Amino acid sequence: MAGLLTSVLLLAVALAPAQIVDLFSGDPAESRPLAAETGRPEHAPPADPALPPTPDEPFRGSPAALWASGAAGITVPEAKATGWMSTAQVKHALEATRTFLVASNLDPGVLRGQRPDKAMSLINPHQEDVQAFLRTAFRTPGEDHDPLLLFSRFNTSQARPVGDVVKTRGRISYAAGERGALQVTADVTFVYPVTSAAGDGDDIVRTIVRREIAMSWDDPAKVITEPGTFSLSSYKLDMTNGGCGSPTGYFTPVFGAEQPPSAAGAAVDPYDRSAPIDQGGAGAGDGCRTATRS
Repeated sequence: MAGLLTSVLLLAVALAPAQIVDLFSGDPAESRPLAAETGRPEHAPPADPALPPTPDEPFRGSPAALWASGAAGITVPEAKATGWMSTAQVKHALEATRTFLVASNLDPGVLRGQRPDKAMSLINPHQEDVQAFLRTAFRTPGEDHDPLLLFSRFNTSQARPVGDVVKTRGRISYAAGERGALQVTADVTFVYPVTSAAGDGDDIVRTIVRREIAMSWDDPAKVITEPGTFSLSSYKLDMTNGGCGSPTGYFTPVFGAEQPPSAAGAAVDPYDRSAPIDQGGAGAGDGCRTATRS
C-alpha cells in the first residue's frame, strides 16, 4: 500500500532521583485500579513514589501498577456498521485487531524471541512493501527493517521476563477509510518487567513500548486482499529502555551499572499518553532522549 508511514522514538532511562510523592494520598496506589481508557487522556498520570521494582512486585513505583494486565488493558469500542462492513463484520475486525496486538506484543513465545507467525498471518499477503519488510526484518534487521517496529521481542540470552504479567493501557478506534475501507487505529502502551539473563533476578528494569498502528480492513471488491487480513497504513513506536544502538531485532534493556549517562535534549515521560507519538516532531532520526521515569 502506498504511503506507509513508520516512526520510532527511542528513550534512555534517566538517572534522575525519585519522583515527587503525594504525601496526602490515603490509600496505596495498588488499591485504586484505573477504569478502561476510552479516549485520549488530558494529562500524564501523576508521579508515584520512586520505589524500585522487585521480583514479587515488578510494577512497584510505576503508573502501570494501576493498569490492567494483557489484553484486558486494550479497550475495544462498540461496533457499528462502517464503510463496506456490517456491524457484525466491524465487530470481527475489531476483535481481530486486538488479536494482532496480543499476538505481536503479548504472546509468551514471541516475547522470548520466536517469530510472530500468528500476528503476521493477519497482514494482507498482497501488500508487497510490508511483506518485503517482514522478510528482511527477520533475516537481516536494520534501521529501516527492524521487527521491533511491529513486534515486541527479547533475546533471552540477554534479558528474560519477570513473571508472566505485561501491563497494558490503550484503546482501539475506527472510522470510514479510503475506498470504503474500515480504518482501525490502535494506540497502546505495553510495560515489560525484565531482568538480566546473567543475573540472579534481583536487577529488574521495565521496558516500556507505546505503539500507534493504523490498519485498513479493505473492501475485497476494490483492493486485492484475503479474508480476515488487513493492510498496514502506518506504525509508530515509542520505546523506553529497549536499546539505543544498532538494531538487533530484539529489545536490549540496560541493567544496573550499565546505565548510560542521561541523553541530551528534552526529557520524555513514557507514561504520558496525552499526545500522539509524533507530537513535536519526534521521529526515527531523533536518536535517544531521556525518559523521566520507568
